[in-house]
Amino acid sequence: MSAREAMAQRLEGLRRRIDAATARAPAESAPRLIAVSKRHPSAAIETAYQLGLRDFGENYAQEFRDKERELAAQPSYADLRWHFIGSLQRNKIKYVIGRALIHTVDRVALVDALESKAADAGCLQSLLVEVNAGEAAKAGVLPEGLSALLDHIAGCPHLRCEGLMTMAPLGGAERAAQAFADLAGLRAREQARGREGMPLRELSMGMSGDFESAIEAGATMIRIGTAIFGERPG
Repeated sequence: MSAREAMAQRLEGLRRRIDAATARAPAESAPRLIAVSKRHPSAAIETAYQLGLRDFGENYAQEFRDKERELAAQPSYADLRWHFIGSLQRNKIKYVIGRALIHTVDRVALVDALESKAADAGCLQSLLVEVNAGEAAKAGVLPEGLSALLDHIAGCPHLRCEGLMTMAPLGGAERAAQAFADLAGLRAREQARGREGMPLRELSMGMSGDFESAIEAGATMIRIGTAIFGERPG
């Protein structure tokens, strides 16, 4: 079986599972499928694109820069959409600004750096706020600090917060499902505050091992790597 055939087979099975979970979900449409392509070559992205995928997520700023430049030079990939889903250091913002939806904004210092770079670039940078789901070792603003961080973003004219993101904690399916339900609840709470220009439509949650419970909780984006590309090379 060729690499393309293997990916097509994985995608077919994945889409069936997404459709089944969507049928159990509160949303009327399936979430956006973000193919997590970190550590995979551009050729794998090209294959996934040819199989119908348009959204791709990268974790490392310089790897993203190189892939984005390579594929942007090819007109056939003009409608490819990038998502930056890794931890973003302030000195790496220059590689990402204006080129991807950033999923991992979690602190005022990063917000201010993004605002400055977006102003310099003359762009409106879309982002998601990452919320910590209860693991101290992981990134993300704590739920009790979310409102203040969103207020700060609302005062930045070159930034637009599209929604929230989380990573499920370790501990099994029940803990993951609870984390996803909690994020949906936080989103509803913050939407009710009615910040101008901040609809918070997006919930980015769910990965290869837990995306079905994320969809059932209302995910609008799921981030899938292994279930599309297989194991990452070395």
